[in-house]
Amino acid sequence: MAKVSHDSETPAHGQQVITATAFIHHRSDGVTKVFLPMRAASKKFFPSVYELPGGHIDFGENMIHGLKREVKEELGVDICVGDPFYEFTYHNSVKGSHSIEVIYFAKLAGSAEDIKLEPEDHSEGGWFSREEAIKALRLGRAPDQTNTLQGVLKGFNLLAGDKLNFG
Repeated sequence: MAKVSHDSETPAHGQQVITATAFIHHRSDGVTKVFLPMRAASKKFFPSVYELPGGHIDFGENMIHGLKREVKEELGVDICVGDPFYEFTYHNSVKGSHSIEVIYFAKLAGSAEDIKLEPEDHSEGGWFSREEAIKALRLGRAPDQTNTLQGVLKGFNLLAGDKLNFG
């Protein structure tokens, strides 16, 4: 298979693809916020929409190592990965594949100022409260992407209970 500029566009007709994403969160002035980058406008699969950072796990790769690798590639930062808390499936019409996505809790290992977006992947990003995240994730979302919004809402709800394991 020929590799193209964006992994979300690499043909994978009839294949299963595993993805991992990070609910990178922190508290600021008593408000929990999540980091959401916006996909680059050049992406063929859901261009210019907010998402959780992460990506495809390579064949034989450990999920957590793959998630850390993807976040490092996309945001230029290291993360501490916690528990997985949400999973869903979707069809990528550009790749022709079926994907399983797992969302993990995560925190930055360094400072928020260290985030440097890879322009091929993301055009902008920011820290969003629950209400702000709902608005951002609803902008331009296709119906089959509502799972990301549901996962983010579950993340905020679980954080409100504050019973998380960061290993």
